[in-house]
Amino acid sequence: MKTKAVRLYGVNDLRLEEFELPEIKDDEILAKVVSDSICMSSFKAAEQGAAHKRVPEDIAENPVIIGHEFCGDILKVGKKWQHKFKEGQKFGIQPAMNRPENPFAAPGYSYRFIGGDSQYVVIPNEVMESDCLIPYNGESYFKASLAEPMSCIIAGYHENYHTHYETHTHEMGIKEGGAVAILAGVGPMGLGCVDYGIHNDRKPSLMVVTDIDQARLDRAATLLTVEEAAKNGVKLVYVNTSAIEDPVKYMKDLNGGNGFDDVFVYAPVAALVEQGDALLGNGGCLNFFAGPIKTDFSAKFNFYDVHYAFHRITGTSGGNTADLREALRLAGEGRINPSIMISHVGGLDSVVDTTLNLPNIKGAKKLVYTHISMPMTAIADFEKLGETDPFFKDLSDICKKNNGIWSDEAEKYVLKNAKKI
Repeated sequence: MKTKAVRLYGVNDLRLEEFELPEIKDDEILAKVVSDSICMSSFKAAEQGAAHKRVPEDIAENPVIIGHEFCGDILKVGKKWQHKFKEGQKFGIQPAMNRPENPFAAPGYSYRFIGGDSQYVVIPNEVMESDCLIPYNGESYFKASLAEPMSCIIAGYHENYHTHYETHTHEMGIKEGGAVAILAGVGPMGLGCVDYGIHNDRKPSLMVVTDIDQARLDRAATLLTVEEAAKNGVKLVYVNTSAIEDPVKYMKDLNGGNGFDDVFVYAPVAALVEQGDALLGNGGCLNFFAGPIKTDFSAKFNFYDVHYAFHRITGTSGGNTADLREALRLAGEGRINPSIMISHVGGLDSVVDTTLNLPNIKGAKKLVYTHISMPMTAIADFEKLGETDPFFKDLSDICKKNNGIWSDEAEKYVLKNAKKI
């Protein structure tokens, strides 16, 4: 079977190509990819090429398909897996397989014939052996694509911990009923962090979300409202720290003068890490969520407070399969809404330019439908484009009905009416 896919050959060398997939073996699965969302990790893989931990050294001769946040349909199942999977099933992928023989190997980074930015893929045996091919029962493909980034967010909440002085035991998870600060928290991942924090079973009583971009804060406040948070027992406050002389004092005053039980840092900025450290209360835990590119990234941390105030620090890189299953379940139940993370939509032919320029493209998540041809287009631009293009006018009308965000209806319209690639 032929497929079109975006493959990585070297540093910033991404190519959209058509090539033949091999016949599947008895322990493999053939699948159709429908949607993928583009992650900063793909930009980092392209920027570093074979120097990236997950990317093989021989990509110049054996290029890999990029994209690891994807969803699609199973087309053909090898004999080994016919007891567990069937043709026609929707699926999601957990790319972080963490196999002992190669802990860094992952779909979307390491394989010639599987990745999200492809029309068709061969799912190798190790994905199923690792329990990383997950059936998905939701209606829309894009929600399963966004389950992978949501699983990373969920992992962060589960990874935080608090210690008990008397027993020296660790209680995992954020402090229930406590105070949470999410710094640089209105990017795509930050929005997911706010959404999960409001709608998860284990909630804080106070959530303070910061950024220095007022437009992004305003958008976040319309998508995840203080009223919705209050209905779920959470006091939600958005803060533009660029306009405040002493952000640490200001935020502590929001918590009655006290420090925070849990702080998430969503940008790899040393000053932000140090601000998070200063915000911690007694027994507080800081989660450095943002993945830096520089291997020598560092920031000051108050070890006096580590000793006397029991401050703790942790970090997460990806979620595990249980986190992904939780993300798929919560999205399927409608308890979280991954749509709020999407700001742009495009086709497979938009992937190369979007990935290589991702840090310079404002907005949130960039969603790709792999069987269509469409420039990567901001949802906010649909209305203007619709003045001369009926396709975008219809999309604009659909998104307006859904509070300006992507939706099941919008996906169905694109899959039916967009130009095929």
